[in-house]
Amino acid sequence: MYRKTLSMAVLLLGCISITSSTHANETVETSEVTAPEKAQPQYAIALHGSPKYPADFTHVDYVNPNAPKGGTLRLSETGTYDSLNPFIVKGVPAAGLNYLRSGYIYESLMQNAWDEPFTLYGVIAESITVAPDKSWVTFKIRDEAKWHDGKPITSDDVKWSFETLTEKGQPFFKAYWHDVASITTDGPKSVTFNFSIKGNAELPLIIAEMSILPKHYWTSEGRDFSQTSLEPPLGSGPYKIGKVEPGQSIEYVRNSDWWGKDLPFFKGMYNFDRVVFDYYKDENVKHEAFLAGNFDIKIESTAKTWHEEYKVPEKRAKSLVKEEVVHARPQGMTAFIMNIRRSVLDDVKVREAIGYAYDFEWSNKQFAYGDYVRTDSYFENSELASSGLPSAEELEILTPHKGQIPEEIFTQEFKVPVTDGSGNIRNNLRSAIQLLEAAGYREFNEDKIRFKTLEDGSKQVLEFEILHYSQVYERWILPFIKNLERIGVKAKFRVVDPAQFQNRVNDFDYDMIIANIGQSDSPGNEQREFWHSEKADVKGSRNYIGIKDPVIDAMIDGIIKAESREDLVRKSRALERVLLWNYYVIPMWHYPKWRLAYWDKIQRPETLSHISPMISSTWWSSEAGNSNSAE
Repeated sequence: MYRKTLSMAVLLLGCISITSSTHANETVETSEVTAPEKAQPQYAIALHGSPKYPADFTHVDYVNPNAPKGGTLRLSETGTYDSLNPFIVKGVPAAGLNYLRSGYIYESLMQNAWDEPFTLYGVIAESITVAPDKSWVTFKIRDEAKWHDGKPITSDDVKWSFETLTEKGQPFFKAYWHDVASITTDGPKSVTFNFSIKGNAELPLIIAEMSILPKHYWTSEGRDFSQTSLEPPLGSGPYKIGKVEPGQSIEYVRNSDWWGKDLPFFKGMYNFDRVVFDYYKDENVKHEAFLAGNFDIKIESTAKTWHEEYKVPEKRAKSLVKEEVVHARPQGMTAFIMNIRRSVLDDVKVREAIGYAYDFEWSNKQFAYGDYVRTDSYFENSELASSGLPSAEELEILTPHKGQIPEEIFTQEFKVPVTDGSGNIRNNLRSAIQLLEAAGYREFNEDKIRFKTLEDGSKQVLEFEILHYSQVYERWILPFIKNLERIGVKAKFRVVDPAQFQNRVNDFDYDMIIANIGQSDSPGNEQREFWHSEKADVKGSRNYIGIKDPVIDAMIDGIIKAESREDLVRKSRALERVLLWNYYVIPMWHYPKWRLAYWDKIQRPETLSHISPMISSTWWSSEAGNSNSAE
């Protein structure tokens, strides 16, 4: 039930059944593009099933429809920013700038509901019409939809947005909307996307998530979309950008004249007059700032901090709310991610061996009160996660690739290495040594580091660097490094500032990073961005690993063309097995709850979305008024 998680893989922080009547490889005939057949305009669309809310709904269930308007919400970020353009690779965009879906500044054609499977309701688009064979989709734009300068949003804006994002934006956009063949406009309020294939049922929905940009703004006054800028952009959302202090803070000011404020979908949302993000140099400084009351809420990611470091003076203690809320958010894969473009990590035996040196159980007890759960799936906390041996349905997918994928897939259940938590991992290290020797690393240099001699006579020394932007993981990483040293592997942990980290990630300039590859409950077109060969050499893509595998490419295509929810599940599980047995990552952990610490000057709806707490969009200020009862 998780919306598409498509921002850059969320770095560890302290940040859909498909039906088809035709074969998806068939090309779209021109005559079919305009044929209405049985297509009818809809106010909402679900990838499978029907929308939860009827056409005459008054508000969604995870808001307080009577929430008062007013007050200020202060939030926090770590690091810095140098751009107000979130759509391009260059620069570090300010917090709060969405590059997909509706947000503070930009609106999308349709918006996700956060309490049901992949389902969208009209925002800029009054209606959506999808061809029965999924060969095209048409959006009708609301007459009342307008930019902050009062000009209407038109089909030309939609067309220009798509073309600009795919030509000049992050590589993600081109991969995500890969199967769009052409766009046609029918007057100022209607736009049709024609597809190069049939049967990609997800494609109309992910196009509907596109942030719409104002053509007249970006094509005037010499503005260059491909460059970073600190000029507050023109948008169509509930907020405008207020005060900008690069690297220090950014302010969003509620637009009282927002055209969308009366839409039922947004009833009870965007209640704060101001939303301010303050930047802090590191997590420790940020935490102290929270305890001092300098910002309003913290989603705590560190177990030790949660248990030990929320002590405030008694006179203020009653104002501090701490609660853990169970969620159903798919966790994706939080892991040490290896860059197989680097020769030292391009051997599967080496990658598997390195994983044996990570003692999660001991670290979890020592540093996290045993709170965390070991991650062992790319689709963690979801029915898409594989387990046991492949089912008969999965074998239908996997068997044709026998000889091209790890043989263990067919004979063994994948398990991450486990320890007893005592710190004694001798048996695991013994397994690691066997793998390293099998990979040719049988000799040691003067520093007691393993190496192998290559065909050209040069020595490949077994050493690598773990890169991150926060010191917070040092205590988890140092024991891992010590265990690696015991088996003749040299690793070091390097912390760089967030901007440098982002630039190095964009350039694939790393051996190993700590990151999260986020997933939704409905994988689809975005899988190209994660694993597809064509993205391995595209700077700024999220193929962090550098995978170039025709089998994985074919499996991604299969997921995109899945014909039912059941088909999607089995194809996702099959893909995951191939990913797991190639040991591209060392899985870390997840926590199936949100740890929320906040000052009682802000209040939340009685019912939260189980996918996101939606703090800035559904919470409100207790200082803004006294009406806080739900309908």
